[in-house]
Amino acid sequence: MIGCTKLLCGTATVSEAIKYERDSRQLRPGMLQFSTSERPLVVWNTTNRCNLRCQHCYLDAEDRAYSGELTTEQARSFIHDLAEMKAPVLLFSGGEPVLRRDLLELGRLAADLGLRPVLSTNGTLITPELALKLQEAGFQYVGVSVDGAPATHDRFRDKEGAFAQALRGIKSAAAIGLKTGVRFTVNRLNQEDLDEVLQIVEKEGIPRFCMYHLVYSGRGRDLSGLDTSIEEKRKIMENMVRSTLDLYQRGVEVEILTTDNHADGIFLYNYVLTHQPERAEEILKLLEMHGGCSAGTKFANVDPQGNVHPCQFWQHYTLGNVKERKFSEIWQDKDEPLLVKLRQKQDLVKGRCGACQYKAYCGGCRVRAEAVTGDLWAEDPACYLTDQEIGLAK
Repeated sequence: MIGCTKLLCGTATVSEAIKYERDSRQLRPGMLQFSTSERPLVVWNTTNRCNLRCQHCYLDAEDRAYSGELTTEQARSFIHDLAEMKAPVLLFSGGEPVLRRDLLELGRLAADLGLRPVLSTNGTLITPELALKLQEAGFQYVGVSVDGAPATHDRFRDKEGAFAQALRGIKSAAAIGLKTGVRFTVNRLNQEDLDEVLQIVEKEGIPRFCMYHLVYSGRGRDLSGLDTSIEEKRKIMENMVRSTLDLYQRGVEVEILTTDNHADGIFLYNYVLTHQPERAEEILKLLEMHGGCSAGTKFANVDPQGNVHPCQFWQHYTLGNVKERKFSEIWQDKDEPLLVKLRQKQDLVKGRCGACQYKAYCGGCRVRAEAVTGDLWAEDPACYLTDQEIGLAK
């Protein structure tokens, strides 16, 4: 996750990041991206069930019952283990997590044990009553996926009125003081909606906006041909820079972030190097602490059946199952070949990624590389940086 507001506007500093660098649970939530702790933020897909059928879903979720999902007791054991290993955050995702009947009980358990429970949802089912229950259960943040302006969003979600319902869910959470945010996955079908979505975020007083780059996984794999082009990616990031600075300079309290393309961090560094050279060294240090793609290092995924993956887009590779072994044992297994390699990826990446002078700050997306080339360590096809920007040309 690349904090555009933090890096461009100086709202994060190295001194704050290193204060609790080895104890990520002490860092304020917005600084977790700079933690050097090896305890992972864990995304748990609580259920495959979902009331919508979105084009880019990496789980192929549908509105039906699924067998083999973690029981309440299995989930409780899993959460206790995460707390014992001092994981900083447990993100409850789906499918649609609010369809899981024990969500509030499990959220409360996570909060009581010192985990930070946060929710990733389509927002359509969040009523004022449910929002209050989420707050009482200890949830600290509700992230709602929005795919564009209303008509675009409804097409992606395959449901008329889905945008209005999602916005109503955001308002219900915000009305009682739950922090909210919008998650926007950009592609060729919705890139023209980016400005309108940002305007909605500002108008509604939503304090966080995160733009996700497309990762070719699940139903999203079918959208690989609809990913934005290299030229479009640059224009999108130029727009993100302008929008971030404009919002900050006008005093609009919204944090802008991007994720799933760590080339964004180097793009921002090059911008700062040109326009705020006195801050460039600190930005590079923050990006070094961030460490680029954190799949298999500072980030993990557990699917509804309890299978552990390096990230939520890596459903085709399983490290183990929490029904059979503790998550902590799986994650700390020094003989697991993929984990070993991911933790030394800068020595293994090839092509432009291997030659890039910033590979320790990025590393590219290994899932995208494998989906396109069949080679896990090939260069990330979504890198839009020029040879000059990555040190291959003078």
